Amino acid sequence: MTLAAVVFDMDGVLVESEHLWEENWTAYAARHGVEWTPADTATCQGKSAPEWAAYLAERSGVPDRAAEAEKAVVDGMIAAIADGRAPMLEGADAMVRDVAAAAPIALASSAARPVIDAVLDAYGLASCFTATVSSAEVARGKPSPDVYLEAASRLGRDGAECLAVEDSGNGIRAAAAAGLTVIALPNPAYPPKPEALGLAAEVAASNDDARLRLLGRLGGERPAQEVRA
Repeated sequence: MTLAAVVFDMDGVLVESEHLWEENWTAYAARHGVEWTPADTATCQGKSAPEWAAYLAERSGVPDRAAEAEKAVVDGMIAAIADGRAPMLEGADAMVRDVAAAAPIALASSAARPVIDAVLDAYGLASCFTATVSSAEVARGKPSPDVYLEAASRLGRDGAECLAVEDSGNGIRAAAAAGLTVIALPNPAYPPKPEALGLAAEVAASNDDARLRLLGRLGGERPAQEVRA
């Protein structure tokens, strides 16, 4: 089937922000006297805002305060973006703009809607995307396929007609489960497990590399320098 559209993840693909989620989860737990661990971060990565907020509140010993936990973290993320603490990753701007010129693109992010909007507005990328979807807007977050299926649908495509760019294990799992052809862009700070990486069609070394691979796939030709997972 012809590949005719692309769906991007946001955190760790477009902006360097994964550490800010961990920072805000850690801070909320600490306010309740609880130590947040790397295992907790791994559990929450890819979850929708309602899902991680419920986990965070439970973990912090206040299971009835999930809405408060979500607001605290989202507010912290938006403040960090406004302060310039979620920089655009090198090559991400060119990747988005060049691919958008070649095919319709969408965003499928685990971030809450206000965080998505803050990032795209901060970097002037909102107009590049035909559709943007938060996993809070579908039934289940990553690694379930829901957010990718919805993004593809909003592009008028099914999963098999779309490429995805993902940095995390749960994101790769979600995109692959939705039938997309995944270009993995492994996050060096939170590397995907080999099992997840093996679901990707290709592994890119950088955003510039991912851009070339996407354009090659959309043009019907695979780049000569392809690196398999």
